[in-house]
Amino acid sequence: MANEPLRVLAVSAAPGDAALAGDLVAAASNADVAVITVDARDALTPYARRSACVLPLLGVRHVVLAVRGLDLAADSSGALARIEAGCRELVAQTGIAEIACLPDSAVGAHIEKLSARPRERLDRAQAAADVADQFEATLAWVGHAPLLPGRAYGMRTTAKTVTATVSPLKYKINFATLEHAAATHLDLAEVGVVQLELDEPIAFGPGGDLGRFTLLDPRTHALVGAGAIRFALRRSHNVHWQAIDIGKDLRSAMKRQRPCVLWFTGISATGKSTIANLVEKKLHAMGRHTYLLDGDNVRHGLNKDLGFTEAARVENIRRVAEVARLMTDAGLIVLTAFISPFRSEREMARSLLPPGEFLEIFIDTPLAVAEERDPKGLYKKARRGELKNFTGIDSPYEAPESAEIRIDTTSMPAEAAAERIVEEMRRRGL
Repeated sequence: MANEPLRVLAVSAAPGDAALAGDLVAAASNADVAVITVDARDALTPYARRSACVLPLLGVRHVVLAVRGLDLAADSSGALARIEAGCRELVAQTGIAEIACLPDSAVGAHIEKLSARPRERLDRAQAAADVADQFEATLAWVGHAPLLPGRAYGMRTTAKTVTATVSPLKYKINFATLEHAAATHLDLAEVGVVQLELDEPIAFGPGGDLGRFTLLDPRTHALVGAGAIRFALRRSHNVHWQAIDIGKDLRSAMKRQRPCVLWFTGISATGKSTIANLVEKKLHAMGRHTYLLDGDNVRHGLNKDLGFTEAARVENIRRVAEVARLMTDAGLIVLTAFISPFRSEREMARSLLPPGEFLEIFIDTPLAVAEERDPKGLYKKARRGELKNFTGIDSPYEAPESAEIRIDTTSMPAEAAAERIVEEMRRRGL
């Protein structure tokens, strides 16, 4: 039986084209072959290079560069050779599959040859070269919000869907020069090499379908990235969970309490630390074993190396969430008082704990009221431009959509708020 015709995606790579567009990303998911038209006189534009790199990551099996205008070039064979050399360099820098580079008149015949080949079938048992949970990968970013190391994303492979964190971003690729550039994030249409940490191992096979993956927004599940695994990191095989005899149940039983995390969130000057401190005092008086992680205090030690960029805030909360999880494993009731402005990171913190052991407490105060209080003078500095990336002024705060507890500080004093939180803990058996 003859093979079905290959689905061909035509891509214009004229100089001046904008960054990889969302419609091209969508079209790539239904294409077998991408034909990128380039001009012999302009050679490989940054857009052509980016497209040639990104399209295989989105599932396109064959990429063809169709070189037009060779008959107008002073040295047609030399022009084609230079573009072929550029393709080889691109392959070497990105680790993607080989790219066919042909005169535009030869593209039709090449596609016919590809169509005549038996369709590749995936034998997962043979393709799965290994199982691991940490990788180095080439990643193309197609999300409108930037990729931020430390943020958790859904990772979909042919084997399963898991949670993946980029840690760290090694570098991004400058497609004008093919040089590696240091980066703290990836913007729309940028491509970089990253290290991925997964919440569970997956089967993978570099170079095949099991080596490709997509990243999904943790809240909307929209496609935000596509990539290919380069190799598993050695530490994925060398670092293992150590079995221990004394666990969380025994530690919490000794303390006669159920461990949990009380996650206080809200903009600056809402009273998070004040209310959290009062709650801890009440719990201490009840004989509970607690620990309060306060935003300012943590930045004096554990997170003293972090600034206040969006990427640094993500990492700040990631570390705090991991510390809180360790403390609950010790049997403690942990209170955290952090602005924690992004829903994604608060949901990541919640996901680290069993259901019922994470209470999000939204200390809700209007921005105008918080500015009036301004005990540290931070809002005044932010309004004068002396503080950059200040939440509520020039950096967003994403309010909780379904917090377990909401405290309106315009109508409830701190003492009453603390009592309400403790009462809610009683009601939940905490």
